Amino acid sequence: MHYSNWLIGVKNRASIRNACKTPPNMDRNKRGPLNVDMQNNNPQPNDKTRDLTATTHLWRKGYKTIKKIGEGTFSDVLKTQSLKDGKFYACKTMKQTINSLEQANNLREVQAMKRLSPHANIIQLHELIFDKETGTVSLICELMEMNIYEFIQGRQTPLPDTTVKNYLYQLCKSLEHMHSCGIFHRDVKPENILIKQNGLKLGDFGSCRSVYSKPPHTEYISTRWYRAPECLLTDGYYGLKMDMWSAGCVFFEIMSLSPLFPGTNELDQVAKIHDVLGTPDLSILQKSRAIHFNFPPKKGSGISRLVPHCPPPALSLLYQMLAYDPDERITAETALRHTYFRETR
Repeated sequence: MHYSNWLIGVKNRASIRNACKTPPNMDRNKRGPLNVDMQNNNPQPNDKTRDLTATTHLWRKGYKTIKKIGEGTFSDVLKTQSLKDGKFYACKTMKQTINSLEQANNLREVQAMKRLSPHANIIQLHELIFDKETGTVSLICELMEMNIYEFIQGRQTPLPDTTVKNYLYQLCKSLEHMHSCGIFHRDVKPENILIKQNGLKLGDFGSCRSVYSKPPHTEYISTRWYRAPECLLTDGYYGLKMDMWSAGCVFFEIMSLSPLFPGTNELDQVAKIHDVLGTPDLSILQKSRAIHFNFPPKKGSGISRLVPHCPPPALSLLYQMLAYDPDERITAETALRHTYFRETR
């Protein structure tokens, strides 16, 4: 298939997907669609009603609402304080209504957090609160200071390499733990990576899947800028290596303070990847079950030109995390043994 025809095909597929469901919300910085939870089909109350409901049911369970600190497509995040011990927590309140406590405990996100905890680099679930009257579910989690996006936003000078290395090592630790537990995240991005002083923890497991689930998976998943090529070019044939691509994009962003592939849509996303990495060999596309087409051959500009201050070991790891072929892409376990982390281990 010629490239131009393929682009039309992608446009058509994207249009069909968008017509079949409510368009995901875009955040104010246009960083791509937020999490999409395909389980949510119930009509939702307005914001004021939902906020009042959350505040009321949390108070009954012993938590005082301090302020809203985040909002996603299908959940709000509140800063709360326990009336029992005075400690502060992050409370993720679902906009989706749930019919029973059993159904709440069976939510994919809840199951994942229970399975992955305790771990130093995974957000800890402290308590699940279910309000039977309203069907509201709230996840009480440990409170962190900020996310990676907030940390680098507005910075004018690059972070010290020791800081970059420390955070990336902990991110790889979180992914190694997830993957070894049979789960992949599917939405690794700066907003879902939380920090507190020198510590880093991965959060928001609403999009995760079992590594043993058979493809095709949901096509429209993960935030666009951090979406791996196999997620863009196939009808859902991807696996856990997509997390490593996303982590590579985050790695670059922490170093450069700018996103690596800020595509404005799916077509532009593919183009931006090829601008840097070049077009892939046809054998890679065939192996990955990509839609049949021919890209005009193009040599990419390379990553090193974009981060001239990047140490050689860091650049080596970055290229391995951003390998176009997922079979050639480094695993989290192998990444932790990379020479870049020699002084960190």
